[in-house]
Amino acid sequence: MNNYPVKSRSIAVMVGLPHLADGVLLRRARQLQQPVLISANALSRWSTKRGWREWAGWTTRPLMNAHGLRSLSLDSAGFSAMVTYGRYPWTVDDYVGLAAAYPFRWWASLDYCVEQEVASDRNEVLDRMSRTIRANIECRLRAENAGIDATFMPVIQGRHPGDYERCAVALAHMIERAGLVGVGSMCRRPVHGADGLIAVVDRLDQVLPRQTRLHLFGVKGAAIPYLTAFAHRIASIDSQAYGVSARIAARRCGQAKTDRLVADHMTQWLLRQHARLDRPSRQLPVQPEVPPPPEPADPWERVIAQARREIRDLIETGDLDHDEMTALWTEQWAADIYGAASAD
Repeated sequence: MNNYPVKSRSIAVMVGLPHLADGVLLRRARQLQQPVLISANALSRWSTKRGWREWAGWTTRPLMNAHGLRSLSLDSAGFSAMVTYGRYPWTVDDYVGLAAAYPFRWWASLDYCVEQEVASDRNEVLDRMSRTIRANIECRLRAENAGIDATFMPVIQGRHPGDYERCAVALAHMIERAGLVGVGSMCRRPVHGADGLIAVVDRLDQVLPRQTRLHLFGVKGAAIPYLTAFAHRIASIDSQAYGVSARIAARRCGQAKTDRLVADHMTQWLLRQHARLDRPSRQLPVQPEVPPPPEPADPWERVIAQARREIRDLIETGDLDHDEMTALWTEQWAADIYGAASAD
């Protein structure tokens, strides 16, 4: 099968590829002629020389196989890095070096995802938003030095719609220059509800400059009929969900999960997404946002909250590294605040 009924649409569906090995999966991606997204994790090298698995740099040779693709973009692999390693194994400089190794259509900033598996409480969400803001600033600075700032895509994070607005305000100048902004923590988010995907997109549609468009990471197919109402705002979506369906099918049939099987599932998945894009738009009533919780009644908890706010501010301004926040450090900071207040 060489010709596929795929046409251009106002919202582009990007195909997430697990690798760029020159085989049947990559050949199918070339035939489909859809924009492709590759994860930084797929280009990582690993070593066990010291008795444990550790990151050992990039392997850029697979990028030579990207010829013939409609376009190739780069994702920072934030969710998989946080779930698997608890942090990014690579530095900002390492990542920007990878972004400079190929003429990507765009490359996403490092960001700190806030899915429930990673950020289980409100304070952790806020901490990771501050880290995301600083990581964007550092990636942008390195991009300018490397001469690849024209292809840099800022990424915003949050749990509530107002969180994304806060990130967008903090990065307003950068977002306005870029014209395209990535919206993270979408893949496990429900479509409906006050914190649902549509509520987030609706809020961003209200507050972002008119010319700014969005890329939504990991969007479920069920959300597409509701997203088409925002086609003026959404440039693209991506997913690698077809890999999950291929794994389930292989297990059900008792066969290996080959690249040919995955390629067939990729094709069928893409056709389903395009069929959804062709359906009439559906609209949801956007529910009011959940108000923030009140300040803690306990004096020590109030001081802890103040310490967290001060540390986040220092991370966003670059006075602290975006990975420098621990529970022990926060408690020590709070103790200093508490002691100073008591002395007064």
